[in-house]
Amino acid sequence: MSNKVENCQCCCSEEADQQKLDMIAEVLEKYKNREGSLIQVLHMAQNIYGYLPLKIQRFIAESMNMPLSEVSGVVTFYSFFSTQPRGKHIIRVCLGTACYVRGGKKIIDRLEQILDIEVGGTTKDRLFTFEVARCIGACGLAPAMMIDDVVYKQVNPDKLDSILNKYRN
Repeated sequence: MSNKVENCQCCCSEEADQQKLDMIAEVLEKYKNREGSLIQVLHMAQNIYGYLPLKIQRFIAESMNMPLSEVSGVVTFYSFFSTQPRGKHIIRVCLGTACYVRGGKKIIDRLEQILDIEVGGTTKDRLFTFEVARCIGACGLAPAMMIDDVVYKQVNPDKLDSILNKYRN
């Protein structure tokens, strides 16, 4: 019975992957002949697949009849594209001047301990991806951080566990 379950998970995973590829193919069919639509296509593909590994970049390049180097160049240039799996929630700690001076580095150090990952990493359970932002435009609230689209102001290392617990449930 255990083998059947393992085989099913493997099969289900492949089916889910194929469904995602089919959804990306639909997007490509709609946009492939539109001039200047690559960023839009990449954004939609990342929303569908979760990230943009090389196989997805190659699929997009072939479908849009463009070199893989052009697609990869755009993916690696813009910080909102990811080539690695990302967490359900994105944590961005501001390291702009005001946030840095008021303790932004201490926030980063503490989050690395709590999450057991470094900046740029994703937790093993794929709940959090941890990033640094150069400025989130909340200088008067420094030090600040964002989780998804929520800004947290005047954060100190002691507040981090209670903030993260809101996203763990």
